[in-house]
Amino acid sequence: MNAPAPRAVLYLDGVTVSFDGFRALNSLSLVIEPGEMRAIIGPNGAGKTTMMDVVTGRTRPTSGRVLFEDTVDLTRLDEVAIASLGIGRKFQTPTVFQSHTVADNLELALKAPRGAIATLFHKLAGEERDRIDEILATVRLSDRRDNLAGGLSHGQKQWLEIGMLLAQEPKLMLVDEPAAGMTDSETEQTADLLREIAKTRSVVVVEHDMTFVRNLGVRVTVLHEGSVLAEGSLDHVSADPRVIEVYLGR
Repeated sequence: MNAPAPRAVLYLDGVTVSFDGFRALNSLSLVIEPGEMRAIIGPNGAGKTTMMDVVTGRTRPTSGRVLFEDTVDLTRLDEVAIASLGIGRKFQTPTVFQSHTVADNLELALKAPRGAIATLFHKLAGEERDRIDEILATVRLSDRRDNLAGGLSHGQKQWLEIGMLLAQEPKLMLVDEPAAGMTDSETEQTADLLREIAKTRSVVVVEHDMTFVRNLGVRVTVLHEGSVLAEGSLDHVSADPRVIEVYLGR
């Protein structure tokens, strides 16, 4: 007997978002499979940020469906409910607790059924300490665990915020321009980091740095005027005359 096909982690079906007559998304359809990492590229105004806003509940679409694991329509939920399902988002500018240590940032981010006050006075259990150690190793910050987050480099703050997302145990991570402002070495390490993370969950990366996208080595979706213009390997979409005209040739 054949095993059932895995459910799509994310399915955007004909999603349109209109702002005062302007279509930020125009009947956008997109499928992200379990365990897939996808790179989303395109010119400014192509709809990349709006797409992530729709998935995370910050923006309501004018029409269309956004399904999580084939069953949950995200357009009916608010941001908190969507996050609790296992969808995490990292914005371009890292947001960390600057006056807390790296390890404290991860502890505060750990997924746990407790309120804000309980979190402040919570004592780590052995499994939680192990999880923090594991995340620190994953995001290349084991030797910075006791450093204040405010003293980290820009790239290290990006890694810490990715670690804080991992602490929430998301099934799907949306990562916005993770390589922006990084050194060449940090950019290369970030590609390695995201490939490692994608072994255990789905990851969508929005990025402008084509060298970074090439290092990811994943399927690429090109957005233009709120719709999918091209899809495939980076070599495939880079050779598409339409992509060259509206994006790569600029």
